[in-house]
Amino acid sequence: MDVDPRSITIIEARAPWREDFGPEWSRMPIARLRYTQRTKLWTLYWVDRNGKFHNYDRIKPTLNVQTLLDEIDTDPTNIFWG
Repeated sequence: MDVDPRSITIIEARAPWREDFGPEWSRMPIARLRYTQRTKLWTLYWVDRNGKFHNYDRIKPTLNVQTLLDEIDTDPTNIFWG
């Protein structure tokens, strides 16, 4: 997970799986939760194959972060976990 003052990015980390790729873990962003201070709401974003984040419009911004985490976990569109 990467955290900054206004957002949390959920990262998938994978252990090295081939020697020729080196010993480093791979990291890939899965989703971003962005906080808007003015409204005090959290918004969910998904990331495309080019690393660009897009608003996930199947769920409205909310005060409850758990609602967004549950949406990522259940992934009804297969956009987060494939």
